[in-house]
Amino acid sequence: MDIRRTVLWMIFSLSLLMLWNNWQIHTGQPSFFGGPPASTQVADAGTAQNGQPAGQATDTTVPAGVAAQAEGGTVPASASGAAPAPSELVTITTDVYKLTFDTLGAQLIGAELLKYKASDTDDQPMVLLQKNPSSTYVIQTGIVGAPAGESYPTHLTPFSWVAGDTQMAGDTLNVVFEAESNGVKVTKTYTLHKGRYDITVNHQVSNATQAPVTPSLYLQLVRDGNDPPETSMFYSTFTGPALYSEQDKFQKVTFSAVDKGNAEYIRQADNGWIGMVQHYFASAWVPREGAVRHNEVLKVSNNLYAIRAIEAIGTVAPGQQTSVESKLWVGPQDQDAMSALAPGLDLVVDYGFLTIISKPLFMIMTWLHAILGNWGWTIVVLTLLIKAVFYPLSAASYRSMAKMKQVTPRMQALREKFGDDKAKLNTAMMEMYRTEKINPLGGCLPMLIQIPVFIALYWVLLGSVEMRGAPWILWIHDLSVRDPWFILPAIMMATMFLQIKLNPTPPDPMQARVMMMMPLVFGGMMFFFPAGLVLYWCVNNAVSIAQQRYIMHKLDKEAAAAAR
Repeated sequence: MDIRRTVLWMIFSLSLLMLWNNWQIHTGQPSFFGGPPASTQVADAGTAQNGQPAGQATDTTVPAGVAAQAEGGTVPASASGAAPAPSELVTITTDVYKLTFDTLGAQLIGAELLKYKASDTDDQPMVLLQKNPSSTYVIQTGIVGAPAGESYPTHLTPFSWVAGDTQMAGDTLNVVFEAESNGVKVTKTYTLHKGRYDITVNHQVSNATQAPVTPSLYLQLVRDGNDPPETSMFYSTFTGPALYSEQDKFQKVTFSAVDKGNAEYIRQADNGWIGMVQHYFASAWVPREGAVRHNEVLKVSNNLYAIRAIEAIGTVAPGQQTSVESKLWVGPQDQDAMSALAPGLDLVVDYGFLTIISKPLFMIMTWLHAILGNWGWTIVVLTLLIKAVFYPLSAASYRSMAKMKQVTPRMQALREKFGDDKAKLNTAMMEMYRTEKINPLGGCLPMLIQIPVFIALYWVLLGSVEMRGAPWILWIHDLSVRDPWFILPAIMMATMFLQIKLNPTPPDPMQARVMMMMPLVFGGMMFFFPAGLVLYWCVNNAVSIAQQRYIMHKLDKEAAAAAR
């Protein structure tokens, strides 16, 4: 059939596209599907191209629309060759964090997530923020807007740690730093909460000068362009800056777009957040609602990038002080907790254009998990539910394919009878379809309707941090990594082979050989996919086989009854 040849070419073309896309990612080129290129260059975290220490932003004037009175306000950079300022590392531990602060700028330069392992084979905690010669990912803030020749406390200013507890004993723990420059004192307080990944950050600005000051606050995330350690070359996930506003909604900015200087994102808003996103984890600043801020995404140095928001604090009179409270997220992509912190923050779990389907599927998954208590069995039950909902469509498809299989010998006879006379062959086949009440597209259209749901579920399983470290049974200890014994991919190949055997055999020998190779191609790819995804496909295939066998059995009984 022509339709079968078309389907085969579609499958073959899709396979080539996926292989070429993976090669593009592997060689550092942009993904066809919007994912970032895999960076093969390791950042030099010690020195930038212009001699600046890495992790420190280049000069950028605060826009007039944001801080009109902050003349000369810039996010600072250290002078080339300047001696490093003294600093001290402060380590704070809570029930979910081990955080490292640097008193130079009161920066947050280390974050270990104690409830998440670095990998399935490593018992060490997941490291999200860090600053070392091979990797840079830090969080910085500061005050700008000083008169010419002066400066206020920034992420380059030595702060003093106001000594306190380094271990959380109650429900909250305050980590306080202070610094003063040119008569302006900044008290920066990080408030950590028990069992939570959101941090309240308060900047108190005190004016000890004889004149009013009009400072601006910048909130900044800096990281290198390297892919996270768990990045796979077989599927693409986004790593890089992201931001959200009510006007333009969720926007991702690729490192390559920043390199080329053509990144598109909202520059000014009075709502939303800025962040850095990677597979399963994210960091984000949520400035105060209603305050106009200017957003910037820029390249700091070679393979080092920053996203920041700058907002005006307002006029602070002599002898007076004012406070600005912001929210900071450092942790897993927990959709419920993130959506409670800020509108749109849960969109870092990016399902793309199928979000409208993926969100309800994730809600059903969480509901099932609350009952079953195991994410592996949740995947199994959810797949069964989806197959049950789509059974009428599947039944129509399987019935059409079963009828096609019944008339396959007659089709082959027609091909032999008419040979190369395509016109007579097509006429005879159409007549046979009318006589047997067969729709040639009946096996394809019902399946096409289901494809968006299956793709949406694929992204839910791929993007949900709940899968990370979640066991199923026996040898499957982590549904987010590949099957260590490759048992599930082998089962998937076997079930795909059985499905092909149940379908009509293509009359063209070449088409038949290509069909028999498909389980090897797709099964081979699944050797490197997360076990949770392969489990879903195994269950889906097994149920499809059962449904197809049931439909074929019914048709056989109907045919036997009609022959009596």
